[in-house]
Amino acid sequence: MISRIHSQGQLQAWPFECRTKVASAQISKVGINRIAGDDISTRLSTGCTITCARHPLRRVRKQHAESRSLLEISCGISFSALRSNTESVASPYLMGITNGLARENRSLYSGRYSMGLTKGTFMTGEQAFELSKFFAELGKRTSKPHFELETIRDVAENIHLATKEPEGVTYAEVDAGGVDALWCIPVGSDPDAVLLHTHMGGSVLMSMHSDRKAAAHIAKAAGMPSLVLNFRRSPEHKYPAQVDDVDSAYHWLLDQGYRAGKIASVGHSIGGYLAVELALRLRDRGEATPGAVLSISPWTDVTLSGKSIETNAERDKLLTRGLLELFRSCWLDGTGVEFTDPRVHLLGADLSALPPTAVYYGEYELLASDAIAFAQKAKEAGNNIVIRQVDKEQHSFIMGAGHVDEVDRTIVEMGGWLRSTLGLKTLVA
Repeated sequence: MISRIHSQGQLQAWPFECRTKVASAQISKVGINRIAGDDISTRLSTGCTITCARHPLRRVRKQHAESRSLLEISCGISFSALRSNTESVASPYLMGITNGLARENRSLYSGRYSMGLTKGTFMTGEQAFELSKFFAELGKRTSKPHFELETIRDVAENIHLATKEPEGVTYAEVDAGGVDALWCIPVGSDPDAVLLHTHMGGSVLMSMHSDRKAAAHIAKAAGMPSLVLNFRRSPEHKYPAQVDDVDSAYHWLLDQGYRAGKIASVGHSIGGYLAVELALRLRDRGEATPGAVLSISPWTDVTLSGKSIETNAERDKLLTRGLLELFRSCWLDGTGVEFTDPRVHLLGADLSALPPTAVYYGEYELLASDAIAFAQKAKEAGNNIVIRQVDKEQHSFIMGAGHVDEVDRTIVEMGGWLRSTLGLKTLVA
């Protein structure tokens, strides 16, 4: 469970955009390693050492300062504006890359494929288009043999820049039953309910760090903590490693004292699949399922036969058929699991006896058909299903939280649905 722990001094967490001093934090007493980052340890009255977060990445390279000029050009953000109050180094919110690699692959980070961000604004008009082009170019470059996977992953982490830093949230890394995870704990969180959040990235890219801010926005809207998983990624760890990790973390939450009916399984993209698959796996074993499933932009048809794969090919600025095929190959090749296997192809699965489930998707995304077909099939199986199209939005639109009014309104709606479904009182604005 989440308990309140008072510090013996002032704790300054996440200095970028959210610079308020935190005098107390709601964190788990079990297995906390540190608030996500390095730097500035603070001793709490329980004897735990909390470390203030400066880095959203586990691996922060020393090349940050060396690469600042290139990254300033590529991201359009002034490093001086992003420096913390106590350090004069380049902001770790921008990925570091070595000078040699930067020179070799400069076109990926600069010129017409730059993200074009400016501090305080995002996801409006040209800026949204620039971000979309950046990831479209990233997808095309993933097949180049000289471009290492770790570099691709580092660059892909930049998607967190689309999300505004939420205020009033504390973060702590934790070992959740053998799975790296990150607590996102809003002030005043309900101590009896929790979100189990799985990130995007096709099982290959992204992490709990790139999803941190988006997950925290949902947690704030729901008024409960969110445990964001850093599940194992392919191709190093193929199916079913990702489902196994979500399963392990779910049982870890039960071990902490949470009741199954007060846990909501939440995820987007591949995480939207994982949010549902967890419930199906538990059902098949005769175990208690989560009290709710929130599946956002879910990948439910790995055969890639949905109509929107073609009809939204020009409108989806993040995904392509080729990128989905690459993700699918990394995830399933060599496992003996067919694309039509109901364990990975939710449209071919038995969807009976699901928990109450909400499905959200962007109008312009490639996977719109996946969301619609899944919701229809799940409803026909007798489940309580809510489906919502977010007009003119892209795949995994929640990454625009804090910068896009329609996204923010949708997240508030999600939070209300989660609280109602888990049997919690409505939050007072």
